[in-house]
Amino acid sequence: MDKEEIIKILNVNFVRELEASMIYVRNSFIMEPCDPSRVTEAISVDEMRHMWWLAELIVNRGGKPTMEHKELDFGGDDLKGQLERQIELETEGINLYTKQIAEIDDEEVVGVLKHILDEEKRHRKEFRIRLEALK
Repeated sequence: MDKEEIIKILNVNFVRELEASMIYVRNSFIMEPCDPSRVTEAISVDEMRHMWWLAELIVNRGGKPTMEHKELDFGGDDLKGQLERQIELETEGINLYTKQIAEIDDEEVVGVLKHILDEEKRHRKEFRIRLEALK
């Protein structure tokens, strides 16, 4: 896989992390102060850290991070809907990173993606625990 293709993939990931961080920050602000709001806020910081790592990989390969994102789906204004949406985002990320790790032949990129993948799995678990507690 050539450098330009890797940069394109990393930019897709960068935008996904950007969108997730904005969704999680917004949701953490409108959730009633509770365990899920604190967890959502903490995970939003993790997503921002992922953006930093991805941006560094992009720039080190001669690219520029893109900030162009689609309209955001926050999962509504209720806690259940927000947690369901957040689980969906983490699942999409897990699937995407798993696929990319198998396809990319850049050892540094794969190492970073594996680290992000592990964190996304933990995030999904944390959101699922909070959703289950609502039932």
